[in-house]
This record gives sequence, structure tokens and C-alpha cells, in this order.
Amino acid sequence: MKKVLSTKNAPAAIGPYSQAIRADKFVFVSGQIPLDPATGEFAGADIAAQTRQSLTNIKNILASEGLTMANVVKTTVLLKNISDFGAMNDVYATFFEGDCPARAAFEVAALPKAALVEIEAIAYAE
Repeated sequence: MKKVLSTKNAPAAIGPYSQAIRADKFVFVSGQIPLDPATGEFAGADIAAQTRQSLTNIKNILASEGLTMANVVKTTVLLKNISDFGAMNDVYATFFEGDCPARAAFEVAALPKAALVEIEAIAYAE
């Protein structure tokens, strides 16, 4: 069973993809750039503000399915500049209590709309 998830509390998909897909007990959240869904603009110009918004978008998508960040089992963080890792990590840590999900982080050449960060997540609904 596959279910497309969508909420107005996160940016709408801007291409041929879904905000998230639920497949049985797994939710696959598409990469979230730091767009504020209310304005369509970046939530800020620095890595801390952009990380916070990307994770807030993930949190809101999960909430639309009755899930929380505690359900996240894996994330992938794409950074425009790996030197932003520490500042990103400081904000990232505030979104997870207790056991943190598995994670990979990469520097990439460019991100959509020249974002500084994009984060995707996989959650498990028990």
C-alpha cells in the first residue's frame, strides 16, 4: 500500500515528486529545502536558520500523518559547504531527543534555489 502525503504546513512539491510517501509502516520524506511554506521564501540566510526550517518542514509533514521526529530512523543531510556541518549539527540536535536516527551528510556542488542545506528523512510508524 502506498499513500501520498501532503500538508500546507510544508512547501508544496515544485516538481514531479511528493512531499512524502507512506509505504506500509515507513514514511519517506522528500528532501526539504528551507522554504517557509507561508511565504515561499527562505527562512533565513544562514545555515542555522535554514537547517531549522528544513527540519521544521519534515516535522510538519510527519505530523500530518500523526508522527513525530521520534519516528525518524534515517536522515540524509546535503550541505552546500561542509564547513557548515558544526552549525547545522547544533540545530539538528535540538530536533531529536534520546536516540538519534542514523544519518549521512554530504557536501554537494549546488542545491535547489541555492539553498545552503537540504534534508530528507525516513520514519517508521510502529
